[in-house]
Order: sequence, then structure tokens, then C-alpha cells
Amino acid sequence: MSFDARGDGGKSGHNVKLVAGNSNKPLAEAIARQIGVPLTKGVVKRFADMEIFVEIQENVRGQDCFVVQSTSFPANDNLMELLILIDALKRASARRITAVIPYYGYARQDRKPGPRTPISAKLVANLIERAGADRVLSLDLHAGQIQGFFDIPTDNLFAAPIIARDIQERFPGDNLMVVSPDVGGVVRARALAKRIGAPIAICDKRRERPGESEVMNVIGDVEGMRCVLIDDIIDSGGTLVNAAEALLKNGATEVMAYITHGVLSGGAVSRIQNSRLKSLVITDSIQPTEAVRAAKNIRVLPIAALIGEAIIRTSREESVSSLFY
Repeated sequence: MSFDARGDGGKSGHNVKLVAGNSNKPLAEAIARQIGVPLTKGVVKRFADMEIFVEIQENVRGQDCFVVQSTSFPANDNLMELLILIDALKRASARRITAVIPYYGYARQDRKPGPRTPISAKLVANLIERAGADRVLSLDLHAGQIQGFFDIPTDNLFAAPIIARDIQERFPGDNLMVVSPDVGGVVRARALAKRIGAPIAICDKRRERPGESEVMNVIGDVEGMRCVLIDDIIDSGGTLVNAAEALLKNGATEVMAYITHGVLSGGAVSRIQNSRLKSLVITDSIQPTEAVRAAKNIRVLPIAALIGEAIIRTSREESVSSLFY
């Protein structure tokens, strides 16, 4: 797919500029190829004391700018980079700035879990707005209500169509079951199950301390079923590994997992490799590490086509939600 660099199909003559931070350059380059617009020339570098310096080396005055930057590890550096890129474009008189954030860091801090704790996802939203973003484009936000943290238009894309297509191509048959690894992910599991025509089950999880989880029981009959675990984020991998063990103990024949954002911190990759998961499929919303690429049971689904199409539609003022019907 390619498209006229004048994002409205040539009606107004406003050009599209695609700007990339350093968090996930390969994804930004893939999006650029997808929409037929080269990455805008610029410099994002560090001074000796690690301060971030940005210089946009093309004219962006009056143009429609899209900044592609996931706020993944190192989260604070990548977030500051995003904010400074937006500020640079704003001061260069860009007509509109859209923050394209495939992985929105701090999203799990979306409420007060206890007294005297922050709502960091809201703070990050405030920072992005104050930096000068006119709208936000994200992928599978951890909680849908984060869209309400912004007072600017926010489009939350879903990886479900890409995941559903991959499942149907690789696992044909009628003995598939979609499984949510916890109660909080039931809506996501139900949506995928509806797409592929499969029943759902739920793992009832009790978390003893942050970063650790214990699966207590499985809600639903998984005997003789090929189970597909679905979630938005995999971090330490403990929840997923425990869920796979519980499903296999309850009679599942095999367990696969599809996760949108592969945070995979600490020893997560090793944990997945040594687990009984047949496969883990993640998207490239976060740039895969060498360890992820080398893992035999981890596969990466590209999302450049989805994000590229959303950018095209946003620039042309067309519907983005219709992508998922």
C-alpha cells in the first residue's frame, strides 16, 4: 500500500511528515514504507550528561506530523524523547502533531491501588498534551479509560484482527479455546473468541506480591482443547507460565499465547523458553531484543500495516474505528 503524501488525497495540499524517535526505529521505518512517506530527517542525540537534544532537519511548517515513539524500556528516556520531539515540532509551526505511541508506558498505573499512590498514566497524558500534541494514536491500551485521561482526540487501535487472522491460518479446527489469564482480561478474550468462533475460559489468579502470580483454578472446561491465552502485556512472564501449567493440568492438549506488547523484562525470555508454552506471539510495538529474536518459541507479528493505515485515515480525516468492524 502506498499513498499520496498529501494526507487528504490532495484536497488541501498539507503534507504528511513521519518523525521517528529512537525507541523503535525498525517499526517507524516499516510504517514509512507502508504509507510511502520517508522518515523526516532529524537528529535525536544525548549530550555528555545524557540530556536529550532534538533537531528537525526539514521544514515542517503547516504540515501534518506524526511522531512514532513507544515509551518502553528505558521508559523515562523514551518518554522525554517523545515530549521533546513534540515540542520541537510545535515550535517549528507544524499544523498538527499526532503522537503515535504503539506501547503506552505507565499504562498499568491507571488508578490508585492504595492510599498515597499516584495515577501515573494520567500524569503522562498531561505531559503529552502540554508538550503540544494535538491528538494521540495508540495500540491496545492497558485500560480503555486511559483515553479519557486526554482532553485531545485519542484513537486506540486493536491488534485483535491481526491476531485472529494469524490464529485461523496456523491453527485450523474446531477445538480451539480462548483463555483470559485473569479476570480483568475477560472482555479482550471474549472479543477474540467472537472473531474466531471459539469458547472462552478464565484463569482465576491470586497475586501474592508485585511481579509474581499464582493461578488457583481454571473456570471453564478445557479438557482436550487447544488453548490460546490472550493478553495486552507480558512483563515478567510469570502469569502466563502459571496459566499454561494450570491449563495443561486441567486437560488442555497444548497452550499458545498471543500478547500485544512484549515488555519481557528481567528473565522473562528464559522463563518462556523453559515453560510448557508451545509458542508466544507478540507484536513489534516494542522493538524485540536479540534474546527475543533468538528464542525458538517466541514469534513476532508486524503491526506496521495497521498503524500505517490508521495514519493514512487520520490524515485524510477518515474513520479509524471502521478498521475493526
